[in-house]
Amino acid sequence: MKSILKLLSIVGIFGASITSFAQEATTTPMRYTASNKGKFYVYWGGNRESYTKSDIRFRGDNYDFTLMDVEASDKPKGWHIDYINPSRMTIPQTNFRIGYFISDKYNVSIGVDHMKYVMDQNQIVNYKGKYYNEGSYGEKIPGHPDQLKLTEDFLMFEHTDGLNYINAEINRVDDISKLFGIHNTDVIQVNVTGGVGTGIVFPKTNTTLLGKERYDEFHVSGFGFSAKAGLNITFLKHFFVQGELKGGFIDMYDVRTTASKSDKASHNFWFGQTVIAFGGIFRL
Repeated sequence: MKSILKLLSIVGIFGASITSFAQEATTTPMRYTASNKGKFYVYWGGNRESYTKSDIRFRGDNYDFTLMDVEASDKPKGWHIDYINPSRMTIPQTNFRIGYFISDKYNVSIGVDHMKYVMDQNQIVNYKGKYYNEGSYGEKIPGHPDQLKLTEDFLMFEHTDGLNYINAEINRVDDISKLFGIHNTDVIQVNVTGGVGTGIVFPKTNTTLLGKERYDEFHVSGFGFSAKAGLNITFLKHFFVQGELKGGFIDMYDVRTTASKSDKASHNFWFGQTVIAFGGIFRL
């Protein structure tokens, strides 16, 4: 009899433990932010860029010359209403991206880095090659036959609408909220991100060259690849702000410079980019 009572006591304790665990699981559901697989995200933001020097080759029917170590800058607009004005959103330097989580940590995405590249005007550079009407554009440097001053009459060269890097990426996201003592990640969550990407360069190059008519049309001009790292802070499950440091290489081997298809430029360079973006993440 005592053995039966002992067995019933053990069963009762075990059953109570299971009931207690089930109740706890019911009252503490899995947090929405604990799993990412199957979620979509989208973001929009602004950027600043820096570029390495590049050798730019210009060639056409009766000229072929290369400018050495040309410097260029971006064209920032600062904090401006144009970033959220639908009719003017492509005027500032911007980033747009949409992605999908294929697992809790990895996502794939496509996007456009709308950068701007402006050759610094009136800089003095070395050059090699020949072009017509030499000395007619205020570009020659007395006593320095291998140097040119890049005057507006001689050359204006900008990818300002823009240096459009259309790319696909694969990214990893890791939750580091516990490092900051955050336990309820559905309220606020801190993530580190990183990824690599590649894509085409589709600029609208604004150019005047050797007195020819200005040219400014979209054209697939090359390709690029990039890598990035960033910090993501997500609020109330669905809204986030994300800062990124991004760098990469761009090879523009077929830049249109005039209305004539025989007039082309080519150059390649490394770029660095800082991004601040705002977005949302959701599950359909």
